[in-house]
Amino acid sequence: MALPFLNGSAGKRDQLLSVDLGGRTTKAVHVQRKGDRYVLCGYALLDAPIYEKSLSADLLGEHLKSVSQALNGKTKSLSLAIGVSDSIVRHAELPQMPVGDMRQILKNNSKNYLQQDLPGHVFDCFIIPPRDEGPPKGGAAEKTKIGANLKSRVLVAGARRQLIDEMQNAIKNTGFLAEQIVPGLLGPVNAFELAMPEIFAREVVALVDIGFKNTSICIVQKGDLVLSRVVAIGGDRLTNGLAESLGISYAEAEGIKVGMPTEVQSNLEALVLPLGRELRASIDFFEHQQDQTVSQVFISGGSARSEFIVQTLQTELIAECKAWNPVGFLELALPPQQAAEVEHVAPQLAVAIGAATGAL
Repeated sequence: MALPFLNGSAGKRDQLLSVDLGGRTTKAVHVQRKGDRYVLCGYALLDAPIYEKSLSADLLGEHLKSVSQALNGKTKSLSLAIGVSDSIVRHAELPQMPVGDMRQILKNNSKNYLQQDLPGHVFDCFIIPPRDEGPPKGGAAEKTKIGANLKSRVLVAGARRQLIDEMQNAIKNTGFLAEQIVPGLLGPVNAFELAMPEIFAREVVALVDIGFKNTSICIVQKGDLVLSRVVAIGGDRLTNGLAESLGISYAEAEGIKVGMPTEVQSNLEALVLPLGRELRASIDFFEHQQDQTVSQVFISGGSARSEFIVQTLQTELIAECKAWNPVGFLELALPPQQAAEVEHVAPQLAVAIGAATGAL
């Protein structure tokens, strides 16, 4: 599912670096495409750059150089994922028209279609293919009437034009080729489609990605992304809360959060439950609207490495929850040390991998 704010040399690239700019940790992968196969050539997890208000082009450029060095990247093609706090993803109904025209009318009148005034934004659209529901009842006259009123179901992404321009300049000034800039929320959806194609196409599932400051939930109904929401609770709140309740350092709390000694389970459970309630509200809304049941919840992000967090969410969501492996469908061509560690870090790479496959 491609929704790029910027799209470079489509069709000409067979490998690229994909970067997920996180709040605390930047996740990056080097992915190569060989026919219908994808190869993971390397990955990197680096401390995200520290800044007060906005990430400058110079600071981002230096950070991208560090990412390239860490990956020993032999390609200058780059896909960049924008965080959920810097981009929006919405469903809308738009008149049937080319995507370029849709982008223009959203730029001029976002409030009419997105129920929010978004000046200074750039948009992209993905037209959702109509479901085959058989021929219209009532013959040719009814068909003509329906055709005259047809609108397209569209998935819309938006981000501030200034942010996109700064990112594009940073990429260009450091010698990279800006292939795509995409909303990070769609990364887990793209990766899940390739990692578990049958479940993606046939079931109703929720994809939950626990980030540093925010958690996203995307509900996929038989191959269609039908609902997405961002919850302002992430791994940072869990770690901070654990550090405060136990009187320990942030670093110690982070280790405990993943390792989870049984004697501190009650402390962590109290921190996870508010997140579970927010996610349950999104699932309830979908199930009441669509009269469909979410069969499974698949969790990614750094906190997905904690079996206790996954099990606590399962209790709250009243649905089977499991961590999933976004690297599982990739062939591995990794250095020996990375090959030994990739299974442990894989849940953190969902956004970067999805941004890569969407661009290749």
